[in-house]
Amino acid sequence: QVQVVESGGGLVQAGGSLTLSCAASGRTFTGYTMGWFRQAPGKEREFVAAFRWSAWSVGRTDYAESVKGRFTISRDNAKDTVYLQMNSLKPEDTAAYYCALDIQSRSFTSRETNYDYWGQGTQVTVSS
Repeated sequence: QVQVVESGGGLVQAGGSLTLSCAASGRTFTGYTMGWFRQAPGKEREFVAAFRWSAWSVGRTDYAESVKGRFTISRDNAKDTVYLQMNSLKPEDTAAYYCALDIQSRSFTSRETNYDYWGQGTQVTVSS
């Protein structure tokens, strides 16, 4: 049974930093895309960043324009864990953040329907 578990949310002041983690388990992976999405109250869920990895190639990252230069997504080579380092946080970054796993590593990493497994979400609140 594949599982995706996020951790690391919390409350931070504007300008601060947080790191979210996303761990996948349940099978041996030779490639996948792990994506981060977020949903603020009253808004639709939106793409944040993705890390596309395979055992035979260098990883590739994608970012939403709104987080480029502030957020960094990375993968721990020893574990099936992806991190989202969030710097220079703004109140508009406040949302529930969800990690998702696409075990086929499809194109268009921002497309929600590509993802097979989702985490339960972790809340990030940025105070002004």
